[in-house]
Amino acid sequence: MLACEISELNPEQKEAIKNEKQENRMESRRSYEGKKILLVEDNELNREIATAIMEEIGLDVDCVEDGTDAVNIMSSAEGRKYDLIFMDIQMPKMDGYTATREIRTLNDPKCANIPIIAMTANAFEEDRKKAIKAGMNAHIAKPISADIILENLERMRQNRKYFNEPAEKS
Repeated sequence: MLACEISELNPEQKEAIKNEKQENRMESRRSYEGKKILLVEDNELNREIATAIMEEIGLDVDCVEDGTDAVNIMSSAEGRKYDLIFMDIQMPKMDGYTATREIRTLNDPKCANIPIIAMTANAFEEDRKKAIKAGMNAHIAKPISADIILENLERMRQNRKYFNEPAEKS
């Protein structure tokens, strides 16, 4: 029924709805500007695309190529500067599930509890459940987009108070 109601709107009403959506998207982008992100992705092209999308949103992105690198960073003092991790699942040395499980066992509560979003080509419900079981907070199917990232960031903001707090500066 909603689709019928929208199609019955006049052009001015449709334009007003479109403008409101764009304003909401811009407001969301401003609210995440400067958030420090660790992107864990082994594929160079995927890393470049994800970085470009995230930087367009205003995120400050650092990249590593493997789960081992992510665990090493999060195990060090450097890990405290991150607000969120976007984690690929399939990587050669250490996959995203294993890296997440290791991060969740760290002694530093800020690092151990950092929000982690899985990024994978596997979009089935069983894949999402596996990511959640490994300790990830959300699951994004590739290809990613700015809207999908913003939607997940908004969920993180609503569900995790500390995500709203600024990360520590190194």
